[in-house]
Amino acid sequence: MSQVSVPRPEPAAADVPPPSRRALRAAYASALSATVGFIPLHSVWALGTPLWADGSKFRTWYAGGGGPYLFVLCGMAAMAGVLALSMVRPWGLVFPRWVPLVAGRRVPPRTLASTAFTVAAFLLLYTVWAAVLTAVQWNEPGIFSRWIVVYGIPQFLVWGIGLLIAARSYRRRTITQH
Repeated sequence: MSQVSVPRPEPAAADVPPPSRRALRAAYASALSATVGFIPLHSVWALGTPLWADGSKFRTWYAGGGGPYLFVLCGMAAMAGVLALSMVRPWGLVFPRWVPLVAGRRVPPRTLASTAFTVAAFLLLYTVWAAVLTAVQWNEPGIFSRWIVVYGIPQFLVWGIGLLIAARSYRRRTITQH
């Protein structure tokens, strides 16, 4: 006998329980890692300053499009910080009134949760890839100091794991509730 699954309606924003302390800490740690941890150093590089980099290699890389690339990365990091906070803030449930066309409407929880899980997965995969690549190429000179990885790997772990924890909480509170 086959069973037909009937989709459950999404709970109203007022019916969504608040996030746990763990989810709050994870979301804020992820957002801080994305913004305070990532953006300042990458902005310095985006503005053309070869801080902790081989100056001649950096200038060549920068002239080939490194600056705009880094500005795009900074913008993406800012969006990832907003994404992390949306997992635990009211505007992750209902669009704020200043958002054109959708103000006051319910945020689609499946879309938001899926986006957060996808970004967290890419961040964690990138972290593993960067760690392995750095270990394999440790003795090869690159543009940036290899010691940047000592700073970057923990930062990306906090960013990705924090977003994952916050997304699980969000999904549990908004989709699997009831």
